Amino acid sequence: MNFSEFEKNINVVFEDKALLQQAFTHRSYLNENRKTNLEHNERLEFLGDAVLELIVTVHLYEKYPTYNEGEMTSLRSVLVNANTMAELANKIRMNDFMLLSRGEAKDTGRARQYILANAVEALIGAIFLDQGYKVAEKFVGEQLFLLLPKIIKEGFWLDAKSHFQEKAQEIAGVTPSYETLKETGPDHDKHFTIGVFLGKEKVAEGDGKSKQDAEQAAARAGLQAKNWN
Repeated sequence: MNFSEFEKNINVVFEDKALLQQAFTHRSYLNENRKTNLEHNERLEFLGDAVLELIVTVHLYEKYPTYNEGEMTSLRSVLVNANTMAELANKIRMNDFMLLSRGEAKDTGRARQYILANAVEALIGAIFLDQGYKVAEKFVGEQLFLLLPKIIKEGFWLDAKSHFQEKAQEIAGVTPSYETLKETGPDHDKHFTIGVFLGKEKVAEGDGKSKQDAEQAAARAGLQAKNWN
């Protein structure tokens, strides 16, 4: 697989191409191709998740000196959640290079977006191992921090659940409820999909690595779906 165009796109040239390929290798692909020497990307994802969180935390601490701990935590949560990671994956066209099982390759819905979100974290882990922290930091800065002004302007990151509840009660006269629609993954890497409802109407869904994050993501999606800015 030739990654030269992808490397040019992200402005990172790997010394170890096998690490880059591993970032794109989903476990399901290995289940169908047992004779391959490839490794799946879950360990890289684990590492990349930690590297990403550190990079984002340091950036917020240095660039937003007037924000308190709670505000920085909420903003970080939006920056590293599954929806934002999937948006970044689509922006840099990771989907074109993913190694998936035939079944996973056919699914282009929410499950694929979560796979792509995890692949971004794996890519960050691979960049860190191959090029070091500074290059990983530069990649995140170039690709992710461009979204910050928009996120801050929209204001949903402050507390989307509270904002959605206020709007729902004010406009619809209903208190929203949240329901876990799907729970997948091993204990160390859980993934939750949660729906936000107004009565019996499902307004939106959100994904996250905890129920709290998924509820906030669902509330943000609900605010956008209802145009309750």
